Amino acid sequence: MLDPGSNSELPPIPAKRYFTIGEVSDLCGVKPHVLRYWEQEFSGLNPVKRRGNRRYYQRHDVLMIRQIRALLYEQGFTITGARQRLEGGQAKVEASYSGQVARQLRQELEELLTLLR
Repeated sequence: MLDPGSNSELPPIPAKRYFTIGEVSDLCGVKPHVLRYWEQEFSGLNPVKRRGNRRYYQRHDVLMIRQIRALLYEQGFTITGARQRLEGGQAKVEASYSGQVARQLRQELEELLTLLR
């Protein structure tokens, strides 16, 4: 498992539509039971549930989990404080999502550039 120190050490998010809880756990450096707990605490985190009550997360869910992880583990917020920060500053969250997507896209483009050389 990854060190909860920073989101910059997290692997890039693959270009997929849906992710299992195990994949999200690896991508975000958080154990599956923590993800299930966060679903109860953060109303914006609501993965699609399919047959057998299996959870399937979408890209925006993974980005939100990374944002929650950063608030809790890096910035020292409590669950309540992180919830208020996410709900109160939705514009900030969207800007953060955009920043994360832009950083990841740049990283993927740089990897492609090195492969083409």
